Formats: sequence, C-alpha cells, structure tokens
Amino acid sequence: MSGTFSRVKLTLSLLLILLLAASANPVTAQLISPAPTTAQPAPLNPALAQPTDQQPADDTPASTTDEPAPAESKKSADETNKTAQEKINSVLETIVGFMGGILFYEVPLLIGDHTAALVLLVLIFGGIFFTFRFGFINVRLFTHSINVLRGKYDKPEDEGEITHFQALTSALSATVGLGNIGGVAIAIALGGPGAVFWMWCIAFFGMSAKFTSCSFAQLYRRVKPDGTVLGGPMVYLDEGIKEHYPSIAWLGKIFGVAFAIFTIGASFGGGNMFQGNQTFKILSGSFNIPQAYAWIVGVIMAALVGVVIIGGIKRIGEVTSKLVPLMCVFYCTCCFIIILTNASAVPAMITSIFVSAFQPDAMFSGGMIGVLLMGARRAAFSNEAGLGSAAIAHAAARTEEPIREGIVAMIGPFIDTIIVCTMTALTILITESHIDINTGKPFIEALAKEKDVALTAAAFATLGSWVPYLLCIAVCVFAYSTMISWSYYGERSAEFLLGEKGIRPYRVLFVLFVMLGPIVSLKTVIDFSDMMLFSMAFPNIIGLILLSGSLRKRAKDYVARLKSGEISRTN
Repeated sequence: MSGTFSRVKLTLSLLLILLLAASANPVTAQLISPAPTTAQPAPLNPALAQPTDQQPADDTPASTTDEPAPAESKKSADETNKTAQEKINSVLETIVGFMGGILFYEVPLLIGDHTAALVLLVLIFGGIFFTFRFGFINVRLFTHSINVLRGKYDKPEDEGEITHFQALTSALSATVGLGNIGGVAIAIALGGPGAVFWMWCIAFFGMSAKFTSCSFAQLYRRVKPDGTVLGGPMVYLDEGIKEHYPSIAWLGKIFGVAFAIFTIGASFGGGNMFQGNQTFKILSGSFNIPQAYAWIVGVIMAALVGVVIIGGIKRIGEVTSKLVPLMCVFYCTCCFIIILTNASAVPAMITSIFVSAFQPDAMFSGGMIGVLLMGARRAAFSNEAGLGSAAIAHAAARTEEPIREGIVAMIGPFIDTIIVCTMTALTILITESHIDINTGKPFIEALAKEKDVALTAAAFATLGSWVPYLLCIAVCVFAYSTMISWSYYGERSAEFLLGEKGIRPYRVLFVLFVMLGPIVSLKTVIDFSDMMLFSMAFPNIIGLILLSGSLRKRAKDYVARLKSGEISRTN
C-alpha cells in the first residue's frame, strides 16, 4: 500500500512539473489565468467588430426591454464554450510543442546537411546496441522461436495467463494496422523503393530490442494470488534499477512512473481515439456514411471493445489469437495475388529496392541518407520496437523462462515489418499506385499524407472494384484489435500507479473515449498522445541499457542449456 501511495505522489509531482512547464510559457500562462473581469472578449470574427462609441450600421431600433435576446444569450454561451475549448487546445499545443522540441529535436548527422529526430536515433541506436550486446540472438535463435510458438516447449503448469502465441498476437494486434497499410505507402511515395530496404534493416535490429524488453518483463513481473500478472517496463525499470543500482533506485522509480503516465496517455489517443476516428473516416469514404451517423459507429465500437476488455488479457488473447492471424493472412493473400498477377515485374522491383537504397533517383530529396531516414522512421514507428509497449502483453505469458518469452517476442518486428510491410510495399510498387498520374512522379508529401490508405486501396482496386471494400473491412478490424490491446497496456499502467482500484475507472474512461473517437476531431489531443507514445522510448531504452549486463548472463545460460539438451521439448 505504501508503494502505491509513493507512486501516486510521484505521479502527481511529475504532472505538476509538466503543468508548471506549460505555465512558464508566457502565452500559456496568459491562457490559463482567468481574464480580467473588465476586459471585453475579442470577437471570433474580426470583421464583425463594432467601434464601442458607435451604433450598429443597421436601422433596427434598440430593444426597450431589459431582458437579453435569446439569440444573444445563445451566442454568448457558444462563445464561452469555444473560448474554453480554445484554452484547452492552447495549453495542449504548448505542451506538445515543448515535448516535440525534445523528441523531434533535429540532431545533425555530420553528413551533408542531414539531420534526424532525436527519438528516432534513440530507437535505432537501442536496436543496434542490443543486437551486438546479445551476439545477434535474433539470428541464432530464430528457428527456436518458431518452435516455441508452435507450443513445442509449453508447460501448462507454468505461471501466467496466456500462451506464447496469444502473447505475440496480443502485441501484434497493437502494431499491425494503419501504419503497415497507409504508412508504408507514404514512405514509398516520399523515399522511393529504397525506403523498403532500410525498413528491413531497422526491423532486423528492432528484433533484439524487443527481445530485451520482453525478457525483462517476464523476469520482473508480479504474479498475484489470483494468477493475474502485472508486468512491463514500468515494473522492470522500477525494480530492476533498484536491484542492480541501489544508489540510484530513485531514478528507476521516476522512470517507471513516467513510463506508466506516457502509456496511459498514448492509450487514449493513438491506441483509441485515433483508431476510431480513422475507422469512421474509412467507412464514410467507402460506404458514404454521413457525419451525422458517426455516433452510431462510436457506440458500436465502444460496445465491441467493452465486451472484450472486461475479460482482461485472457479474453484479449483469445480474440487476438484468432483475429490477427486471420486478418494478416487475408491481407497478405490479397497482396500476394496482386504480386502474382504481375510476376514478371517482381525481379525488377526487388532490384530497385536494393539499388535505390544506395543510389536513389534525383526526385527523392536527401539522397541515400534521406531515403534511409524515411525507411527507418516508418519501421521504427510501425513495429514499436524499443518503446516497450509489447512487453506488457508478453509479461502475462505462461513460462518459467524469461529468456524464452523474449525470443518469442522478437518475431514481432519480423512479422510486422519484414512480412506485412513488405507485402504492402511490393503491391504499391508493382501497381505504381504511389505515382501521381497528373505529373508522372510520386505524390508530393502533402498529397501522400492526405491519401494515406487510399494509395493502398488504389493498388487493391487492380483486382476488382469491389476489393477495396474488403480492404476497408480489414483496416477496421486492425483498428479494433489495436484498441483492445492498447486498453490492456493502459490498464496495467493504471494499476501500477493506483493499484487495483484504478482498473475499473480506466476501463470506463477507455470505452467512453472509444465512443468519442469517431465523433470528434481533436488534432491537438492526438498530437499530445503521439508525444506520449514516443516519450516511452527514453526511459525504456536508457533503463534497458543499464540492465543489459544482467540479461546477457541469463541469455548465455539459456543458450548453453538449450544446446546441452537440458532444455527439451515437451511435445
């Protein structure tokens, strides 16, 4: 109880610091502080402003009664509501700007005039560091990971809530989605075929980052008397640093609380409202659903999400273990059919991916480094390797071998990026859906980002005018599966901060936000959530590097026991 109380105090302290940082900005401070009572509110439309010493230009006589006109009262209430919303948005914009200035600080690369966002470099460096730290474990134990997924090493008596396969599909359901379908199209339009090669490279190194975080999640997880599990970066950062570096145990506590706050923030935005908003946008565009019916879509999605998340990770694992493989197979099958119908163009496409990675066409700005950064950005933000989110799901897997679960988890980036993203990329390249027919060149950045999933839909339309409708349904299912997985991530974080009493309020809020997603368009809220998502990388990567020495010893021991036959198959 005392541990929970200390985390609550630390949480409130961090939130207070963030608020004070926002208040320190002169613009934000002015917005937060109440306006003087004598000041007149500025008109929303400057063209409607009237001089204070003149009558309105029309000849309508002034009202002789003292009662305000109903229309004027309604207008005043509307202006008050808009002013309140504008203040909230302004505060959030300032926080987003503050965080974005750190996360996306452009670090000079000392190669020409190229720069890269700080958070991207942290994720890339983390993946490369862990790959070398653990001796390319992503290659050495790749076959073993497949055997574990097939249940060859399962022991039903082991502690945990879900199987290895269910843990993997739960984590994949949070990453496989709009980024794989629309994000890849943008990367190709802006970086050309060469961006695909660099996506592969980042995913390769990201496998080691995923292995590291998910192994620690198992190592430091908390199994409660009822068999439920609490684990993830917020736990291993807190307890791991306290165990190995007692003198800076306070840093582990801060890292754990900060990560939990970031995860909750990300779950409400990118893992919830953004998915609902984009789902309605896709449905509306495909089936011409009016905006007036957005609330119906919101209610239906909220009901579907609520039915699943109330059952916890066991129910989520049961759903995603069926939903994710089905949707991945369907989506990849459609892509594969398109590729087969244009089989003669495949060799040239593969060649262009490798050639353009190092010698991109002049139409793609930034040369080789520019194309590398485009591919790296897409891969890093698609498979979420290094952010630590997947570790929350993998902590619940049934196993007594922490290293084994890390080996299972490292397959995630391989499936997400090297399989699903590659199928999307080849489909787009072969059909040339990323080419603007008006210019004969790839879409410019603004148009590419605006079209997004539409670029992939155009490629699917080559199979028939009805196929994009199936893609629409697949995208909606991917978005749904993302929401139910992120609800679990946020729920575990809420429990870490507030104890079990924080679970039910979180679930209620999450379902409410699902309902609001299709109805409202809160760009600032989504931007704030994205900042929360990317912020997860900093405490996680730094903490993992500090703790990596202890995990290296465990990984060596596991490999030695596997080779000696001490670890044997159970079936």
